[in-house]
This record gives sequence, structure tokens and C-alpha cells, in this order.
Amino acid sequence: MIWLRATLLVAAPFCLALGFTLPLLRLETFYVVSRTPSLVEIVGSLWSGGDYVLASLVAVLSMVLPTLKLMLLAAEAIGQRASPDKSGHWQRLLPHLARWSMMDVMLVAIVIFAAKSSGLASAFTQPGLWFFAVSAMIAGVLPAVLKSGMNKADV
Repeated sequence: MIWLRATLLVAAPFCLALGFTLPLLRLETFYVVSRTPSLVEIVGSLWSGGDYVLASLVAVLSMVLPTLKLMLLAAEAIGQRASPDKSGHWQRLLPHLARWSMMDVMLVAIVIFAAKSSGLASAFTQPGLWFFAVSAMIAGVLPAVLKSGMNKADV
């Protein structure tokens, strides 16, 4: 079980970083012009386009909160190993954080970004979206894996 926790604790931030930087989707306009923005580029484009509130919301809800959640999960895992009697301290904050760091917020931002693009566009998923989704799924499973590790002694 310890190897599963360690693997998930390393894989989640790795996938999240790739989800931030790799292209999320390919937008084709008139089947000639193609754009493949990453989440970082989408936030930058919204910011430079003057949509400061939307850019800030997307950045906080899709980038900052998932990163913070993974950091808290790692702190929880380290806390379990250091002092099992005091583990669970961060578990009260994680459910509240999980409500705000959901993947659908990022997908709504992508739809808004696509709608703001010019003309008739087609959108196709790219690897960044899949890495972001994998990170979100790992972050969803990780609390249960950590909780099951609290109940069993790892040798």
C-alpha cells in the first residue's frame, strides 16, 4: 500500500503540471487556422484580452486550488508517517477545497475561451486535457488511499 500512495503522490502533481503546460484542445477555424492553447496560455489570453475577473477565476479554480489540494494531500501523507496519532488534521479542509477545485470549472473556461474565439471553430481534445483529468482523478482517489493507509500498519 505504501508504494501505491507514493506513486500516486508523485504522479498527481506530475500530471497536473503537464495539464497546465501541454495543449488542452485544438481549435480549428475554417479548417485552415489551428490553435492549441494550454491552460496557462488560456489564462494569459483572457488576462491580456482584458477579462481580468475571468482570468483570475480560471487561474484560482483550475490551477491554484488543485495545486493546493495536492500539497495538502502530500502534507497529510507525510503527517501520517511522522505522527499517526495526529493524522487527519488536514482532512477537515480537503472536502471544502475539493468542492472548488473541480475539473468542470476548467472545462467551462475552455468553452468560454472557444466561444470567444473567432468564427466557426471545431475543438479537439489534446494531451493536456487528459493529463489534467488524470490528475483530478488521482486527487479524488488519493484521500481514500491515504485513509486506508491510516488503518493499516505498513511494513
